[in-house]
Amino acid sequence: MQRRTVLGASAAAIAAGATLSTIGGGARTSAAAAPTTDHEKIKANVVAQFAGTPESNADPVTAGKRDKIISTARTRITQMDAAGTDEIFAGVPLGSSDTNLTTTFTRLTEIALATRMPGAPADLLGNADLQLRVLDAFALVHQKYYGDQESGYFGNWFNWEIGQPTQITRAFVLLEEALNEYRPELLSTFVATMDAYLRAGKDGDVDLGSRFHTGANLADITTNRIIQGALLGDDKRVAKAVSDQLTVYATVDPDNLVNNVTDGYYADGSFIQHDSVAYTGSYGRVLLQRSIQTIKILDGTAWSQADELVPVVHGWVARGFAPVIFEGWMMEIVKGRGVSRTTTGYVDALAVVEAAVDLASYETGDRATAMGGYVKYLAEISRAKVDPSSFVSPVSVVAYTKLLADDSVPASNLTPAVSTYAYNAMARNVHHRPGWTFALSRSSSRISKYEYMGGENLRPWFAGDGSHQLYLAGQDQTTAFGIAHQVCVSPYRLGGVTAPVEERKTIPELYGGQWYQNPDHPLEFTSSSESQNHYVYFPLSTNEHSGGATQGTYAASGHVLADDVAWRDKQAGELPADFVAYKNASGVRSWFMFDEEVVALAAGITDDVSSGAKRALTTTLDTRIAAPGDDVTITGQLRSGAAAKAGEDQDVAWLHWSNASNSTGIGYVVLDGGTLDVVNEVRSGSQRDVRQSNPDTKITKQVFSLTRRHPAGRTESLAWAIVPNAAAAELPDWSSRLKVLANTAEVQAVEHRRLGITMINTFSEAGAAIGVHRVDGPASVIIRRDRDETQISVSDPTHQADRIVVDVKGAPLHVKESDDEVSFEAYRGAARLVVDTSRGQGRSFSITLTRR
Repeated sequence: MQRRTVLGASAAAIAAGATLSTIGGGARTSAAAAPTTDHEKIKANVVAQFAGTPESNADPVTAGKRDKIISTARTRITQMDAAGTDEIFAGVPLGSSDTNLTTTFTRLTEIALATRMPGAPADLLGNADLQLRVLDAFALVHQKYYGDQESGYFGNWFNWEIGQPTQITRAFVLLEEALNEYRPELLSTFVATMDAYLRAGKDGDVDLGSRFHTGANLADITTNRIIQGALLGDDKRVAKAVSDQLTVYATVDPDNLVNNVTDGYYADGSFIQHDSVAYTGSYGRVLLQRSIQTIKILDGTAWSQADELVPVVHGWVARGFAPVIFEGWMMEIVKGRGVSRTTTGYVDALAVVEAAVDLASYETGDRATAMGGYVKYLAEISRAKVDPSSFVSPVSVVAYTKLLADDSVPASNLTPAVSTYAYNAMARNVHHRPGWTFALSRSSSRISKYEYMGGENLRPWFAGDGSHQLYLAGQDQTTAFGIAHQVCVSPYRLGGVTAPVEERKTIPELYGGQWYQNPDHPLEFTSSSESQNHYVYFPLSTNEHSGGATQGTYAASGHVLADDVAWRDKQAGELPADFVAYKNASGVRSWFMFDEEVVALAAGITDDVSSGAKRALTTTLDTRIAAPGDDVTITGQLRSGAAAKAGEDQDVAWLHWSNASNSTGIGYVVLDGGTLDVVNEVRSGSQRDVRQSNPDTKITKQVFSLTRRHPAGRTESLAWAIVPNAAAAELPDWSSRLKVLANTAEVQAVEHRRLGITMINTFSEAGAAIGVHRVDGPASVIIRRDRDETQISVSDPTHQADRIVVDVKGAPLHVKESDDEVSFEAYRGAARLVVDTSRGQGRSFSITLTRR
């Protein structure tokens, strides 16, 4: 596949003040510009990155990292000595497990690393016999298990195309001297096999494409090829790999896709992988690490482009990563299937710490101070202690320690305490306020409802249907979210979710395996087919409407509840008879994010079934978990004036949940809508319930949920405000500051009286009138009045409208400032705005009007 060419700057880098000319062109990536010494420099950089240098390893701060490398190698040698038939390492049989094959290559590389690490004990450092033993093992594995293209390539494609080549390539650069002297043919043999698994063109063609790989996967592949080219002395291979990898740094423009590639970073800071999965916290993190590694690998060579690339990566961290990390916790909304892993959360953010350390070492001035300050901030705020021995490189351990000791660099978060981020490209919102952060996950025909794969994230069905997480400052998030939340909270009762009352089955329960297997069907369902991706692993929704406007530090977001593509195509007769699909609820949702509260609206909530019995539905206003012994208290008031308490069918006016054991509390103010179920119960489950490879460890939690039950055959609406860190005494009068202006399937709107802000989401093609205002077509609008000024912001949540027309009555009629896309005219006592949204991709356009 021909890769896209980088034509301009990453918008995230531009936001950070960087400019980026065309990357990957000119003599810097040509073979003529790379003398042979550059190959030696690349190899030396790789060894230094993983094994350290004499200088770094002589520093006492690297002792923990060195000890870990040494102890791991000794363990692997012992396991190698105890290996049985069809094993290189005891307990890791080969022949039918792609995971075991990857593990075998990884363990061989771990031994190789210890033999090249400066400061290693004499029995390991430069041990020729041990190095030859490792190479013999590589040769044997290739001969019996890896080199056979006919019997190989079973299981997960990632292992064959990325996981295994990464370990093989790393081991060969570590063992280059022994490789050249003892088994010189092994390198070319393995490279040919690795290219074959990637379906790559021959080295002589210099094509070396790799089927559908983009984004983080392409970064992995090209990093391996850069190192392979240096080992082979092949300038063309290195140049092609560098050129291909540089395309990953381009900002993806949905209106101008190159080769239909949607993987990568977007102008609003979003990161997408697998075409449609919001993935900053997993694949985005991998790409960040690989990008820094490539900058280090190419340092000092003719291929180095650190001056151009470092500002781009800085923008990724500042705009894409920092906002989705809360006090050192990587948010669930950007984790894909990784949310079901036992170590998710704090550990994921630690990888960003090492990347930020390395990035800061390439920066100067304010950017270096900002990035270094962010490292210090994460080191101080994170509940998970930053352990430098977990870093990839001993050199990074030294840099980290020096940075922490530098008093001229103050600890500082890259994300302002009062800020909001609309990641409309990946259908996510993150709203920051002192003491709390609200994170929202949506889906659309552009963004998948969820990601399931490989037995991970077994119960994902409603994660992209408006589920949210409310993170409270100072709390250990492992006690509120992470694996405990995944296990103990019902997948049908996630905070913010409307779901049918039914029991769904996981993929293994439906099909007896980790995917749907039907290779004889015209759609060719196999473990790594496009059909599997499309219908099983990460299905898209069928709604276009998902997104909203921002204005300064405020945000509005709207979403249409809809079925996924599997249900749609199953009804159309396009899927096999034994393929199971589920129908979702119908309705519209809005979230209006202010300073002290988030207001949520739901309307048109119904089970829209054309035939057969309709199902009951539930809408969960919020869910919280606590330890079984925590001092949880629920207080509140019914509209009758009576006290609210746990139980069903209560006409709640307001409710307060508090956990005295960790000094947290949240208020809920019901603005519109019927009776609620107030539940606080003890629930248990196994970690294996959500991920097959998790240990079968039981988790028990108190689970609080506030839920509205919708009877079958009814169409209902409701509205509520979530007030983080509120005291119970504040809640009785809270509704006086908020007014629900509309809550129908056509329009939802709220006025915040204290702030002078009106937020509007319209869903109908005909638009809607909201009091004295009117909006034509689906749109998201924020109107803020401040004395003599009115600021209006407009967004197209469908990403399809050419223009949006908004009439605002009572607004001033003089333009103070305006985006170029907004035109203004006075019209019958109103300010009429015509907003050109034809290339907006969901972004907000604003105008400020004044009376002067």
